Amino acid sequence: MATSGIGNIGKVPELQKRILFTLGMLAVYRVGCAVPVPGVNAAAIADFFARASRGAGSLFGLLNLFTGGALEQFSVFALGIMPYISASIILQLLTVVIPQLEKLSKEGESGRKKITQYTRYGTVVLSLVQGTILSFSLQGGAFGPDTVINPGWKFQAMTVLTLTSGTAFIMWLGEQITERGIGNGISLIIFAGIVVRIPGAISTTFRLLEQGELRIPTLLILLALMLLVIAVIIFFEGAQRRIPIQYAKKIVGRKVYGGRSTYFPLRINTAGVIPPIFASSILLFPITLARFLSPDMAERVTGWFSPTHLLYTLCYVGLIIFFCYFYTAVMINPTDVADNIKKYGGYIPGIRPGRRTADYIDRVLARITLVGALYIASVCILPTFLIANLNTPFYFGGTALLIVVGVAKDTMAQIESHLIMRNYSGFLKGARMKGRFDRA
Repeated sequence: MATSGIGNIGKVPELQKRILFTLGMLAVYRVGCAVPVPGVNAAAIADFFARASRGAGSLFGLLNLFTGGALEQFSVFALGIMPYISASIILQLLTVVIPQLEKLSKEGESGRKKITQYTRYGTVVLSLVQGTILSFSLQGGAFGPDTVINPGWKFQAMTVLTLTSGTAFIMWLGEQITERGIGNGISLIIFAGIVVRIPGAISTTFRLLEQGELRIPTLLILLALMLLVIAVIIFFEGAQRRIPIQYAKKIVGRKVYGGRSTYFPLRINTAGVIPPIFASSILLFPITLARFLSPDMAERVTGWFSPTHLLYTLCYVGLIIFFCYFYTAVMINPTDVADNIKKYGGYIPGIRPGRRTADYIDRVLARITLVGALYIASVCILPTFLIANLNTPFYFGGTALLIVVGVAKDTMAQIESHLIMRNYSGFLKGARMKGRFDRA
């Protein structure tokens, strides 16, 4: 009897411990999101964000999405995990242009650990820079008057140290979840920050219904659209283009080897949720740099890169498409795939092995990546349409929905894998016991 059902989690103590450890680490993260930075007037900052955010359609709604609401409370986790993501982007870009890093990335586990170490250093450096900018902006009145209790260099130093330590701690939490828990730790932290805001969005929806700002027919349309979008995401996340591969027959004595048919699967969305996260992270840089400009220019730049502005939308879509192709190229090398197929005596029917096979795989990959990129871009700009036309009080769709669905599927797949492995180990244990009885 298979032990792969989710209902059998209680029968696997190791899996229970991993799940409880993951939930415990996420609980620690959520507690940290409620601890304000020393020396700030949390009530004044919360009031500023409540007035400035204007629902979900502003920059602050997007920032709070990735920090799980920690920014609007200016907690010790106000920077969120974005410095780590930015450092990962920089390292992956440098891997393409610097031969030493490219060689390091191909050295297996040791190379991966070294690149992870460089990413940690980059995270700390970016956190120091962003923390410094935030501390100057806070003391300069960018978040409203009376937000700093005791201004001065001591406050700035304490703020930078606190924010940097907070981001480093989140990074450590993510790594611990990945190693000792279940699922990808960094993705689950972002996932937790998004999911925890759902009750507030539901409460806001009911309040708008009571006030008459949101009508029931509109709400029904919105719910139907939600279900449709979720179904589309699930379909595309599982969609594949299967390239058939035929292996030639080999006759050794009286035995026939090979001659079987298989396929090489290419996912429509190979890059997953990486492109929108990378794109969002890059588009936050102009807002950060604008803090050094005059107040009028800073306000203008902030308006240009607000999620509802056309310039932001165009840049967002362009970056998503670019990172879809970039990350797919990093993940899959058509030449290496073609060489491996040829090495094991396989070929694609109608295509010559070698260079022709590599060109064919590259052509197919380019086409399906375009489809995947357009799908991701469409989902990611959906919030802008909903906010403008249906007056939605929260960000539905976009990166948030992709992360929620993608992380949920990956986490469930890992749980399923643990259950199946446990089942196989049970079979192996039974086989060993049977062998002992036979020998007896």
